[in-house]
Amino acid sequence: MYELMVETTFSAAHQIRGYTGRCEKLHGHNWKVNIHVVSDKLDELEMVMDFHEIKKLANETVSPLDHSFLNEMFPFTERNPSSENMAKWIFDSLKKKVDTEHIRLSAVTVWESENASATYYED
Repeated sequence: MYELMVETTFSAAHQIRGYTGRCEKLHGHNWKVNIHVVSDKLDELEMVMDFHEIKKLANETVSPLDHSFLNEMFPFTERNPSSENMAKWIFDSLKKKVDTEHIRLSAVTVWESENASATYYED
């Protein structure tokens, strides 16, 4: 099995509704997002997928989030824009663009700081 990983970033503000503590207040992060793609086969160029193509799809997915207030964007108008929910939303959005017969999006990790991240993947 082969696994590729690309990284992208965006900056955005959010607040965690119902949270007691500092995170209930409006604050921002420079988010880092790791995208993992797997395949058991290589293509005719002996690659899983072009890194530039994965990065392009990742950037297209996160660009609407950049310099935004996440709580005002669907689905975060209804769900807290936690790192966990961000990872799942990015995963679900990217899966439609990445998955083929031989290529599968395997995980998305969202970092809200250098030492705090959440990963979403499907079994």
